[in-house]
Amino acid sequence: MKQQVWFITGSSRGLGRALVTAALEAGDHVVATARDPKALAEAFGEYGDGVHPVALDVTRPEAAHEAIEAALARFGRIDVLVNNAGYANVSPIETSDDDDFRAQFETNFWGVYNVTKAALPTLRRQGAGTVVQISSIGGRVGGSPGIASYQAAKFAVDGFSRVLAVETAPFGVRVMVVEPSGFATDWAGSSMTVHPIPDAYDETVGAMNRLVRQSTTGAAGDPRRAAEIIVRTVHRDQVPSHLPLGVNATTMARDYSQHQLAEATAWEEVSRSADFGEPYPAPLPPEGTAE
Repeated sequence: MKQQVWFITGSSRGLGRALVTAALEAGDHVVATARDPKALAEAFGEYGDGVHPVALDVTRPEAAHEAIEAALARFGRIDVLVNNAGYANVSPIETSDDDDFRAQFETNFWGVYNVTKAALPTLRRQGAGTVVQISSIGGRVGGSPGIASYQAAKFAVDGFSRVLAVETAPFGVRVMVVEPSGFATDWAGSSMTVHPIPDAYDETVGAMNRLVRQSTTGAAGDPRRAAEIIVRTVHRDQVPSHLPLGVNATTMARDYSQHQLAEATAWEEVSRSADFGEPYPAPLPPEGTAE
């Protein structure tokens, strides 16, 4: 396989850390970024010159540009950009702290925007590159009580990535959105703040919080396997536009797509009737159709 140069955000733990290791084990070079690069140097020191730790706060556009320049100064190119940095806090929408909601969005969406935009001139000049967006299966199906900011940002990343793929395809740039389900990382551990949950939301937000954070079995997903799958996939000539990872992610993606198709079919006549020249009015489908 051709040796690749990876640029990975959020490399200090979880899937980001596993990705750094998997890429290095595959013989690639990695620019590993995090707010504290000292932790990265300690974690990956055994790989010597193959890994280059760089400080990066993804919410600062100027920091993103500086990190990209540092990567180019070290390795001369960037073949794979991975936007992995992200986190989620828990609270109902009604009682969410506005500043906290916005702060999550700053990392989970604007961080992706900042780093991607900083890297695009390089990818365009190279005429090649792969952008990997670490999203969530929740960014496709949504509806997880308590993490509205996180899921809204992941939906935004998906929309952003669809446009990015079309705009950059003529330059030889590929875009892949990764959609994991639950993995054994710190995402729902110390990285997550759970704000007070009012009694009125106990059966929704409270129940979801207990399921995610208090499960005795733990998450089913193996970060090491996920990272190795991503590395193997990136080394292919063709990559999928979206890659669900995990049994739950696969099942949820298929079920959601099937429901969308059934609903669009059931409402097709009504939807088409909004255009001039189409039969109008169209009968509404029976109650309970495609629910």
